[in-house]
This record gives sequence, C-alpha cells and structure tokens, in this order.
Amino acid sequence: MAKRTNSPVSLPTMEQVERERRRIKHKEAYLRALSSTVGVLAVVAALAVLISSLLLPVMQISGDSMEPTLKDGEIIVLVKTDRFETGDLCSFSWNNRTLIKRIIGGPGDWIEIDEYGTVFVNQVPLEEPYITEKSLGECDIKFPYQVPDNHYFALGDHRATSIDSRSTVIGSVNKDQIIGKVMFRIWPLNEIGFIKQS
Repeated sequence: MAKRTNSPVSLPTMEQVERERRRIKHKEAYLRALSSTVGVLAVVAALAVLISSLLLPVMQISGDSMEPTLKDGEIIVLVKTDRFETGDLCSFSWNNRTLIKRIIGGPGDWIEIDEYGTVFVNQVPLEEPYITEKSLGECDIKFPYQVPDNHYFALGDHRATSIDSRSTVIGSVNKDQIIGKVMFRIWPLNEIGFIKQS
C-alpha cells in the first residue's frame, strides 16, 4: 500500500495579497474610467452631429463659381435661417447637389443684367465689390425677370463660369431648397473667421 504524503501548500504572503488587491482595484478603476470616457465621447459625437445637421451645417467648397470670395477646398459653416437679404451667401440643394451662391434679389424683385454683366435690381445698378469682373455668363432667361413668390435670384461671384439663376437649368431658388446662410470659414486656418456677405 502506497503511503500518502502531504506536500505543503504555499500560502501567498500578505505583500502578494495586497499587490493583487491593488492590481484588481486599479483594473476596475481603469475600466470605469474607460467606460465613462467612451460614454462622454458618444454623447459629444451625437451632439456634434445634431448641431451640424440641425443648426450649423458644415460644408466644403468644390469648384470656382464663388471665387474670389470662397475658394475650392475651403470649409465653411452655415447658419440655419429663413431670413435672407441681397448680398447674403446661401447654400441650397439642387438635383441632389448642394450649391452655394449669392442672393441678388428676393420675391417680387425685378432683375436685369446688361450685355456687360452689370446687374440691376428694381432698375438700380447693384454695387458688387465681391466680384473681380463682370460677365453675362451662361444666361438664357429673358430680362427683365421678376422673382416669383418664395423664391430668390442667386448668382455665383465668378460670373463667367457660374451656372446659377441666369440659366433655366437652375432658375430662381425656392425658399424650401435653401439649407442655410454661409457665415464662418474654418479652413484653411490662416483664413478662419466670419465671411463678409456683401
């Protein structure tokens, strides 16, 4: 018959127990902090999405139709509003695209553009310090043109290349199409700031 031997069980020292207890406590604190941070980031991200979609949409400029005011690649912030005046820069949706143009006339205004590209609103020539050169551009509407109710007549600042309300392809912009008013440039960083409207 084999003899049974009891091998001694080594119990952890108090120092080892304390070290393990600290390790577990540290791990729990880390997981709590991580969970809390992820929760805060999720809330911040959700708020940012809500603010950007409901109040302050952010857009990147593509193309040259608004030069020299807005250049290709710049990033801007819009403000949701339903009040627009002559000279305001606005963004509107058209054919599943988002365009940015300058409001030239509102509902009921009479618009004329002569062969040299001078714009008249209600027979008064429009002062346009934001354009570098006048041009009739792509224009197939008949002047004088009266802006319909709930519509705005909008032009790009780079008149020679912009396709805008002068063309029946786009025409005057329905108020319901307007996303917001261009207010602030956030990129490039050396040009960050409010955008001059007129």
